[in-house]
Amino acid sequence: MADAFHLETSASGLAALTFDLPDSRVNLFTREALEELRDVLADLPARQDIGCLVLLSGKDSSFCHGVQVDLLTHLESASQGTAGSQAGQALFSSWARLPFPTVAAIRSTCVGGGTELAVASTFRVLSDRKDLRIGLPEVRLGILPAWGGCVRLPRLIGLPNALELILSGKSIPSYKALKMGLADALVPDSGFLHHVRDFALDKVQQRSELPGDQDPRESLLTRNPLGRRLIFDQARRRILDKSRDTYPAPLRAVEVIRMGIEDGPEVGFAAEARALGELATGKVSQNLLHVFQLHQGAKKSNPTTPEVAQIQRTAVVGAGLMGSAIAHSIATKAQLPVDLLDRNQDALEAALESSATLIYNRTKRRRMTPPQGRQAMAMLRPVLELEQLSQVDLLVEAVSEDLAVKEQLLVGAAQQLAADSILATNTSSLTVSSVAENIPHPDRVVGLHFFNPVNRVPLVEVVAGKETSERTVLRAANFVRSLGKTPMKVGDCPGFIVNRLLIFTMVEALWLLADDFAIEAVDEAITKWGLPIGPFALIDRVGIDIAFAVAQRLSEAYGDRLKLPPWNPEEIFFARDLLGAKQGGGFYRYQGQRPKGVETNIYSWLGLPSGKRLADPVVTLDRLLLPMVNEAARCLQEGIVETPHQIDLAMVLGAGFPPFRGGLCRWADAQGLATILRQLERLSDSLGERFAPSEALREIDQRGGFYG
Repeated sequence: MADAFHLETSASGLAALTFDLPDSRVNLFTREALEELRDVLADLPARQDIGCLVLLSGKDSSFCHGVQVDLLTHLESASQGTAGSQAGQALFSSWARLPFPTVAAIRSTCVGGGTELAVASTFRVLSDRKDLRIGLPEVRLGILPAWGGCVRLPRLIGLPNALELILSGKSIPSYKALKMGLADALVPDSGFLHHVRDFALDKVQQRSELPGDQDPRESLLTRNPLGRRLIFDQARRRILDKSRDTYPAPLRAVEVIRMGIEDGPEVGFAAEARALGELATGKVSQNLLHVFQLHQGAKKSNPTTPEVAQIQRTAVVGAGLMGSAIAHSIATKAQLPVDLLDRNQDALEAALESSATLIYNRTKRRRMTPPQGRQAMAMLRPVLELEQLSQVDLLVEAVSEDLAVKEQLLVGAAQQLAADSILATNTSSLTVSSVAENIPHPDRVVGLHFFNPVNRVPLVEVVAGKETSERTVLRAANFVRSLGKTPMKVGDCPGFIVNRLLIFTMVEALWLLADDFAIEAVDEAITKWGLPIGPFALIDRVGIDIAFAVAQRLSEAYGDRLKLPPWNPEEIFFARDLLGAKQGGGFYRYQGQRPKGVETNIYSWLGLPSGKRLADPVVTLDRLLLPMVNEAARCLQEGIVETPHQIDLAMVLGAGFPPFRGGLCRWADAQGLATILRQLERLSDSLGERFAPSEALREIDQRGGFYG
């Protein structure tokens, strides 16, 4: 392998060490790169020609993305992980002890081990690039910064700031890094190397400087034992309130940071190394690393395809909740012009007002400059009639979930637009093939299934119908990536992947209610298990009218295994204006969008007893989760997706399946498919054929599991 580190010196005493990992888009600390850096550092202390050393990156988009994840996933024991941490600590300590100042010159992404190396440097100079981010995302992988980050960072930027950065796992922009004290200087990206050179020349022959004086209020807290205890106690409470102790890394990080401050750096380094070994080999971290690799694999397997024509102008039809959110995302994320069409002028005005509010809030939080905000609003063009549409490259329909309505709209759009314009349907329960059946040039019709809320859910299912061309799919996937989202190519079937699997949990929740299980007990069981929202709260959020319509359509598609309770939603819900959160009432009562307790009358309206039956949570979870596993096997058998990796990633990104469980298929394998089959058989015997194990699941069990 070619060298990853290149050292250059000059007569001025200024030297540069450039990190440029060969054959890689980003800089990573591979095993070979770490060994090479160790060799470089062994020779540096004796050099007499270096007065200041600048660390640079040879990559435009990566200062350093941290350690190669394979080094963590292949750990065989906790002691091996601890040894790896100790080796990294020793390496970065060698860097920190160099007899001349060091400057980390950062003009692109710097995370994980890259940030730890920057923190071990004497100074940090950051570019003002808008896309630059720096941070320590380790807790999101179930581990913690373990090459000295937990020990050094609090000493550099203060305890509260260090806790915020380490425990959130978030990466921050350069201006915030400067405000925190993580950066010593923020310089224009134009002429970045010139500015860094000037900064470094000032430091030639200077020794490492101590951090500047802390804020007096911060000093009072961090140097006072009672103040420290208060800060650590508050941090622990926030972690437990947020994660319910399902993610061990943040709590362990708090303890390691505390030891490093109270007992000294050496004790902190030892605690950091022990914690890394134990966390990295634990189930939670291995599951989170699995999900991370799925995400990275999706990016590599679906790269942007420059050879197909790029989308330049777009349109969205339907200014409701989904349509307006999709249009807003196109204007702000992809920064493309978008015609937003709706014949209801009030809906258009509400959509534009909503976008303006969101953009204002982003500028207020400095996520966007005022000129960028004005430019984004200028991208949105309200349109009342189909004939007013511009000649767009891609049109997304987000109208009501009715085949006739969608077909009529898209036939009209096909006549209005050029023959190579993409017509995308946001259907959640119809097949793309049925929508495209009577549309001219059906090869340009594709499914782009966005999820609610659009601004938070990073997944978009890209669905090819029977006639959809590969070129259309590639262009649509490119467009999804321009929105900062992950495209998931899936086969055409009612519900696709996420909704098809999730509907089995939602319908089974209705059967639990029919068996007089308490609404709040069902929701609590699933949220304690790790899903972000319970099925009844989810139905309310989606809208009871929409949820029941989708459930009815998918029940017709999938037969007795998705049989619905014999309730008439028209009489029970619609006649009482119980449409969910949007109407202020559904399974829960709402104040604004906030639930204010269960609608207690729901039991009598459904002809049920009081809803006081509190079943064993294990039984409740079996009924809610195992039908999804059963259906996932069928999706693989039908070729809707090719691998269980796609199901796991789709459910994590699209349905909020808890990442610490690794995804639906990985979780099922961990339970044991033989055990799941027996549980399904017992449920089938007692509750009906909807639980009957599929032949697809039996075959997967015989092959050793989804990942067997």
